[in-house]
Amino acid sequence: MEISQYKAIAEGLLFASGDEGMTMKQLAEVMEVEVQTVELILEELKFDMDHTSRGLALMQSKSFYHLTTKPEHAVYFQRLVDSPHSSRLSQAGLETLAIIAYQQPITRTEIEEIRGVKSDGPVHTLMQRGLIEERGRKDGVGRPILYGTTKDFLTYFGLTSIEELPPLPEGLEDSDIEEDADLFFGTLTNHQTLDEE
Repeated sequence: MEISQYKAIAEGLLFASGDEGMTMKQLAEVMEVEVQTVELILEELKFDMDHTSRGLALMQSKSFYHLTTKPEHAVYFQRLVDSPHSSRLSQAGLETLAIIAYQQPITRTEIEEIRGVKSDGPVHTLMQRGLIEERGRKDGVGRPILYGTTKDFLTYFGLTSIEELPPLPEGLEDSDIEEDADLFFGTLTNHQTLDEE
């Protein structure tokens, strides 16, 4: 396999790993190559991203590598956040928010177990919008971050307290919690959109 193909694979893996990123050793194991090869791949990938018209940059934090947007483009990302089109939550955002609201405090891994897909993006978006916040760390391996809703969450959905969330029927599976809560938040969002028009 050519180095350009390995670079493409590494870029895809780093994108899929989200904020957590990956170590050289993890990349080597997944790509089934030597760590020295991964080092060369990352050097070339970083060079490409630094010296071409690319929107992403390769960053290293301790031993972890991850992709990030370039600081010089920050003004455009702020415009995106501030634009009226970004006021509505995506389906993935609503699902994730519903799970957090009913299961808080909850870790990202627990959210992903319920949703069945990676949830880095929705969790990051909800944090950026101030709808969820870190609520400490869970005891156990890795001490993962616990997430819960914020006061802005209550304001966004017109609630005065978390107790105003409608109770879910007893004996539901996790997927049912996601579905019922998602319907509730979807209804609230639709009402809010109508009110704003």
